[in-house]
Amino acid sequence: MDLIELALLFTLAFLPPIIYAIWIRNTERYEREKWKPIVLCFLWGATIAIAASLILEVILDISLTISIDDKNILSLVAVIIVAPFVEEFTKPLVLRLKTVKRGLDELEDGLIYGAVAGLGFSATENLLYGYSFISRSLMMFFVLMVIRSVGGCLLHASATSLTGYGYGKSIMKKTSFLCILPFFILAILVHGLYNFLVSFDMIGLTTGLFVALMFVIMTIYLIRIKIRTLDRQTS
Repeated sequence: MDLIELALLFTLAFLPPIIYAIWIRNTERYEREKWKPIVLCFLWGATIAIAASLILEVILDISLTISIDDKNILSLVAVIIVAPFVEEFTKPLVLRLKTVKRGLDELEDGLIYGAVAGLGFSATENLLYGYSFISRSLMMFFVLMVIRSVGGCLLHASATSLTGYGYGKSIMKKTSFLCILPFFILAILVHGLYNFLVSFDMIGLTTGLFVALMFVIMTIYLIRIKIRTLDRQTS
């Protein structure tokens, strides 16, 4: 890989998630989040969360290999259950850090911080997927990065914002962590459904991809409406 390809890879992997993160942060009109916790959430998603997810997914996949003989079932479980569970667990843990917790003074803040952590995760994931394709075909690489710039980025932002909202409510209202569980399960369901649509040729590859993209676009649209609504209520 030459220097130009490397620069192209990093630009297409990180620029869309960074733009989305600014877009999500600026959804608020009143008392927008400070940049320090926003950057910290993004970096957490791009480094610690993705490293922890890779380790946990390998451990769980090995455990499943021992107990499940059917490769099709194993692949299905890994893609729509294990990956969503692990990733939606590691990404929003950034809300437990002091710098981020201090910024949680409005209900919409958890949505924003969760989404940004998800976008950081998506950036590094884009980098890893892009690296595996850029040496094969530039056309395939560009198609992949365009799809991931919409689907992958918006998936991670929308799913993790749900868990982030639950975390935020729990921290602000000092309630039991069990209150987070419904939001965590919802995040897993959103993530798992998207993975199912793009990974398994049940309704046709193109149709599945289109439905998946429309699904995450609608989800992030509803989340931004929720942020604006909560923002107006607390202004």
